Amino acid sequence: MNVTQYPKYSIVIPAFNEAARIGKTLESVISCIRARGWAAEVIVVNDGSKDATAEVVQAFAATAPEVRMIENAENRGKGYSVRAGFLQALGDIAMFTDADLSAPIEEAERLFAAISEGADIAIGSRWLKTSRQTHRQPLYRQFFGRCFNLVIRTVMGLDFADTQCGFKAFTRSAAQTVFQLTTIERWGFDPEILFIGLKRGFWIIEVPVSWAHDSRSRLSYIKDGMKMLEELAIIRWRAFRGLYGKQVEHIHRAAL
Repeated sequence: MNVTQYPKYSIVIPAFNEAARIGKTLESVISCIRARGWAAEVIVVNDGSKDATAEVVQAFAATAPEVRMIENAENRGKGYSVRAGFLQALGDIAMFTDADLSAPIEEAERLFAAISEGADIAIGSRWLKTSRQTHRQPLYRQFFGRCFNLVIRTVMGLDFADTQCGFKAFTRSAAQTVFQLTTIERWGFDPEILFIGLKRGFWIIEVPVSWAHDSRSRLSYIKDGMKMLEELAIIRWRAFRGLYGKQVEHIHRAAL
């Protein structure tokens, strides 16, 4: 049986202008997969890159059957790319990780363990155990990040220490349900998927993971922060209109 045809795990990596590091990222991911004997596929979603990202991924895939690539016709954003990857994922468990591997791919075992213990969605957290941060963000980024988290807790009712960590895993059922309903295409998509997950009654577990800040991060806390606030308003409006489906009275959440 070919693991790329019948994988247990699908690892989705959104990539925009990542030619400089996507090769090394794929080396790390494939090395981890093979060392641990995971039956896994790796889906790189090329988000309309203007550099050689597609060529690097294609060259890598030629010698690594676990890897395949999806192309966006134009740059659509991280949320759109993750959704595209998840809706084509074949695994029983699907996860996404950032192309910079700020959370080492080995930490995926912690997400998979949470799902094995009954969770529908397991989300990596940089803030449940800050001692696991091997390279912390500059103080100003920490400040803006915590402020934004407070806004999310207040506006969205998402009682999680870290909604924005790009390291999350879903059962196939949860992934297909949640990502069929998402609409946010850029940085604000994380609160939407968690909001939908809770609204649909999925058990979400927050898991502390090792994490190292990458100074090459493209996130602008002023520009992108304002856009995310706009997207939070869109999510609340869609929820008010009943576009996310049923409201569940009892929500289970745990932290490991």
